[in-house]
Amino acid sequence: GGAKWFKCIGTEKSKGTKVFALAGNVRNSGLIEVPMGTTLREIVYDIGGGIPNDKKYKAAQTGGPSGGCLPIQCLDVEIDYDSLAKAGSIMGSGGLIVVDENTCMINLAKFFLEFTKEESCGKCTPCREGIVGMHEILTRITEGRGKMEDLDVLENLANTIKSTALCGLGQSAPNPVLATLRYFREEFIEHIRDKKCSAGVCKELTGAPCQAACPLGTEVWRYAAHLQREEYDEAYIAIRTPNPLPSVCARVCNHPCERSCRAGRSGGEAIAVRTLKRFVTDTIDPSIYKPERVKLEGKAAKKVAVIGAGPAGLSAAHMLSLHGYPVTIFEQEEKAGGLLRAGIPAYRLPRDILDRDIEALIDENVTFKGNTRLGRDITVDGLLGEGFEAVFIAMGSHKSLSLGIEGEEKEGVFNSMIFLKAYNLKGEKLSKGRVGIIGGGNSAMDAARISIRQEGVESVTVFYRRSREEMPAINEEIEEAIEEGIILKTLIAPKRIISTDGRITGIEFQKNELGKADDSGRRRPLPIENSEYIESIDTLIIAISEKPDIDNFAGDDIDTTKYGTVMVDSATMATNRAGVFAGGDAVTGPNTVVEAMAAGKKAAIMIEHHLKGKDLKLEATVNLPEYYIPQLAVEDEEEVTESVGRCRVYKLPVENRKGDIEVERTISEEEAICEAGRCLRCDLEFTKASVN
Repeated sequence: GGAKWFKCIGTEKSKGTKVFALAGNVRNSGLIEVPMGTTLREIVYDIGGGIPNDKKYKAAQTGGPSGGCLPIQCLDVEIDYDSLAKAGSIMGSGGLIVVDENTCMINLAKFFLEFTKEESCGKCTPCREGIVGMHEILTRITEGRGKMEDLDVLENLANTIKSTALCGLGQSAPNPVLATLRYFREEFIEHIRDKKCSAGVCKELTGAPCQAACPLGTEVWRYAAHLQREEYDEAYIAIRTPNPLPSVCARVCNHPCERSCRAGRSGGEAIAVRTLKRFVTDTIDPSIYKPERVKLEGKAAKKVAVIGAGPAGLSAAHMLSLHGYPVTIFEQEEKAGGLLRAGIPAYRLPRDILDRDIEALIDENVTFKGNTRLGRDITVDGLLGEGFEAVFIAMGSHKSLSLGIEGEEKEGVFNSMIFLKAYNLKGEKLSKGRVGIIGGGNSAMDAARISIRQEGVESVTVFYRRSREEMPAINEEIEEAIEEGIILKTLIAPKRIISTDGRITGIEFQKNELGKADDSGRRRPLPIENSEYIESIDTLIIAISEKPDIDNFAGDDIDTTKYGTVMVDSATMATNRAGVFAGGDAVTGPNTVVEAMAAGKKAAIMIEHHLKGKDLKLEATVNLPEYYIPQLAVEDEEEVTESVGRCRVYKLPVENRKGDIEVERTISEEEAICEAGRCLRCDLEFTKASVN
């Protein structure tokens, strides 16, 4: 074919093919040759095989050290000269480095500047001095010494160098900085304002990655060290001190600590942190925890009202109680627990475990009032008028979203919260015959797994509009659902509900295909023309998402967002009403248990500052390991090496998973000690030096 044939390949302005050195966090690395115009997604996922170890794609750096970093929103960018330039990168030498969620973009930009500042010939000032200046600013930011004004200085400096340097090296050296500022500005702000590196890379902002990843700041390394030494009481204290609901978290936490664990990042498997926590909390009596209490008297003991007895409300009430404040919790259901009780089935969270944690929090300073609904029995205005000097709105996401299609009012159609509450709170079994669940989140998985356990159910199918990889549910929940016989059908969307005599008999679906990524980075589902078909369904549960019911305080003059959540100052958790704070699902929408607990603890701090007339703006601090625990001596290195491997949790055989019987079992003492011994003890880098 020759040159004429070769020019037929590629795009209008970028002809032919391009050779790339594909490297980084992809399953398949090496030299590849692709036609110009091939998308970044095709290179990363089709050729590169995707991101290993179930990690998430974060960015791809093209063009060598002088290239830009392209985030998940740019996965559908076509790789040609013009498209890369428009996206803020270059073709350059053909280097293409893929990085995952465990990469700090500020640190990555700094790494590339280390190369270009050494390669600068030094003949022009912008390149010689400017690159060093950018590197110094990035270094300050990664070490926790950055200031917000550094961002403007950095951006102006980068643009000046780009426009005034005399050669290509100097003109392109700012690209990594400008691209990371453009696409990852929030990560810069997080480093500066919050003193936090979510990727767990910047040592001075991270300490032990597991502790940094935990919203509660749990010293995972500490209880692992105590566990290895068979100091179980001390391990429990390390778990319980920051965590008001330790046994609950030992079962339903989404364990972000494990995704940050260095044992998992370094080629092995992450420590089974939640599994270790469960062993400790199931072994030790909670009464051994004796927290310090503040005694307030007279006018100092100001009353606080907490609306909602879920993880956020309980955590806030507990902390305020420890600090001496009388707290009254108002809960719309009969018992405390919020969505822990109403939304999570007992086979995941046994009720005796939940009750044990809650009972430990309801002390002489805490009054619980059930069956009390905001908007019906109480109002924010009324509480403030009754002498409560602060109110914390901590209600969960109890209101399900609708599909907005024909037939949702038919008999046999339920939204997720009505269905889950009916079963979890009243024991009602609403599923019959062929059951369909629409949605891909945790509530969808819970509804599906509850249904498969009910008599009279023939089959359970989960329908999701995107692909399996994009389902937001915890992966273990999806896998266990499939194990239990639940059918998963993806790339499918409902169009209308079909009924006979007022009861659902089926759903008309339309098949989807994945288009380009939306702002969340997930590929947008696009309907396929003439692909409609009908599924026979006897019971339908709509579980696409939930939100808080803000109608409950419609007359209380509290500002809300367009997403149907309470509007707060993110730094202080304060609403537009003086003395009124909000947190948890009420602010974020559906979120994890541990994030809700962290919000409750932060709210308690802010409320106490308000009650004392202190400034609500707090300087961010870094929780570095401080408590030194000597490492156990390794007696038989060969034996230890052979035993390395993440412990396996025993689960009930599928045929025995009936009713509310808990599926997972607690590991043995021997297994727990062995698993704790796998911990790399990242804390010693900070604590050992302080005692020597």
